[in-house]
Amino acid sequence: MKQGLSRTAGVVAIALLMPIIPFVLLGELPGERWLSASDDNSLRFALTGAGLLVIDVLLPVPSSIIATLLGARLGFLAGWLAGCLGLTLGNLIGYGVGRLWPARYAPDIPDRPTLLALILSRPVPIVAEAVTIAAGAARAPFAQVALASLAGNLAYTGVLAASGAALLSTQWHAVGLLVTLAAPVLGWLLWQRSRTAP
Repeated sequence: MKQGLSRTAGVVAIALLMPIIPFVLLGELPGERWLSASDDNSLRFALTGAGLLVIDVLLPVPSSIIATLLGARLGFLAGWLAGCLGLTLGNLIGYGVGRLWPARYAPDIPDRPTLLALILSRPVPIVAEAVTIAAGAARAPFAQVALASLAGNLAYTGVLAASGAALLSTQWHAVGLLVTLAAPVLGWLLWQRSRTAP
């Protein structure tokens, strides 16, 4: 029991440090500036935004701002698809990184809470990336992790792309930015509530 707990704590600590260390060393990457450089071409803008969201699992990228800008620039549907695709690919990379953890040291994390955590933690910076990596280390089934990641990303990027498409291009841009800033806070509150629920 004690050994299983220490293994789990070790994996969780490493999973948290993986996104935190680059943030401390590099700061937040200038995602908006990189998007602006490709603003004259919609396809390049979509690919740049999706690419930034892919690397978000390992490097500090402002995912809520990027996903909102994708919706504002590309429209709801294209922005939603680009954002969801980028974050989901990033989750799968994070899962693969977690799988590199030696199997004999894999933590004892039950599948269901891990999958629920994948969905609920999506808007929470650092925690979302750590949960994805921990799911790989815990050897959670790939298909279930992929499905949970897709579900969480569809909801998260849908809200952000809708906010960008509907509000940033109008006089309601302040409300659109509020949605972008509120999504991580709401995600964190839901995450905390799910952890304390019986």
